[in-house]
Amino acid sequence: MSTTGLIIKREYTTRVRKRSFLITTILAPIFLALIYIVPILLAMNSDNGHHIIAVVDESHWYENLFANNDEHTFIRIEGTPIEEVKEMVRKGDYEMVLYIPKTELNAPSNAAIYSEGQIAMSIESYIKEVMKKEIEDQKLMASGVDPDIVSNVRTDINLSVIRMDKEGGEKETFTEIEFMLGIGLATMIYMFILMFGGQVMQGVAEEKTNRIIEVIISSVKPFQLMMGKIIGVSLVALTQFAIWVVLTGVIYFGFTAWVGLSSGAMGSGTVMTQNVNVNDVMSNEKVSDIMNIIGSIDFGTILLCFLAFFILGYLFYATMYAAVGSLVDNNTDSQQFTLPITVPLIIALISSFYIVNNPDSSISVWLSMIPFTSPIAMMVRVPFGIPIWQTVVSIVILAISFVGMTWLAAKIYRTGILMYGKKLTYKEVWKWLKHN
Repeated sequence: MSTTGLIIKREYTTRVRKRSFLITTILAPIFLALIYIVPILLAMNSDNGHHIIAVVDESHWYENLFANNDEHTFIRIEGTPIEEVKEMVRKGDYEMVLYIPKTELNAPSNAAIYSEGQIAMSIESYIKEVMKKEIEDQKLMASGVDPDIVSNVRTDINLSVIRMDKEGGEKETFTEIEFMLGIGLATMIYMFILMFGGQVMQGVAEEKTNRIIEVIISSVKPFQLMMGKIIGVSLVALTQFAIWVVLTGVIYFGFTAWVGLSSGAMGSGTVMTQNVNVNDVMSNEKVSDIMNIIGSIDFGTILLCFLAFFILGYLFYATMYAAVGSLVDNNTDSQQFTLPITVPLIIALISSFYIVNNPDSSISVWLSMIPFTSPIAMMVRVPFGIPIWQTVVSIVILAISFVGMTWLAAKIYRTGILMYGKKLTYKEVWKWLKHN
């Protein structure tokens, strides 16, 4: 095995055996899956009981408008002061009381719910909706407009976005899904570059501080050492990412299958999440919509682009982090050198919210070509379906930039790795680049 291969093996095995690697590798997919699973479990196992709600309507505007159902029962109370009804709530005769005060001039748009405990959001939303609709209907009738006509006129618009290509093909797209996918992929690359690039810098700085580097450098060329560390950590990153994908997928699809079996076993039973019925979600129409959304996404192209920009973007930035690690004796001194590295990444991440709204604009195209921003900017654009030549050009530019950055970083690395006790400046680093 070559010297570089030995360094790669050492970096890889040392890091994957750490307890922190094992913990984050296992906990991260569990955490991501729980974000999806917990709300569904809470909805499936929620048992809010039946709520008895007293109604004191001094305005008499809303008589018999509050409908009873399996979740709540409304009981009208007349001739009893609100203070006495509130006392009944305290005694447990009613769970809560809805009080609508009388108004002389306008329709009563103010109300209050008195309860000893926190009321369910669904009850609050239902009461607001009933009162809002009644006031709107009364205002329409006062203006000589039949509320039923207005209700029939109101229409939901289903707007489909069809993307055409120059070959005459057409494909339906879903902007919201592409928006979330683009932002999610860009954020993931941003986090991976910062996390694993920082590991390269810390590893170099620690070996320099402990004087281990003096022993290693006697038998290994500085360039081989730098590349061994960068590639070793990149393999750790890819390993962790692959495990995350597999575990998250297993948990997600396993739970989805369990929910499907559970909902089928319940027969006529229903599972409610606010106003959404799980049985409705499992209907053929919904399944068809989900399949259309999934079919509109080119997962193969997205995955290949993600791997390409993740690997090249990491390598490009990791060389800079390795150079910074060779310049400093501790992590505190590294801040002045890491700031110029992180600023382009932050700019790219902030710009991603502009790019998702204008994926084909000239600014978006340039950001996806500049190597300092392309790993993030391009991944925001890829889900929207961009010309292949732009993707290829961006990858080529990033690959060439990585080679050039490696050449510059190696100049800094081989000089800075053996310097101790001196706080370096940008001016001195520039001299190394010119003279080495």
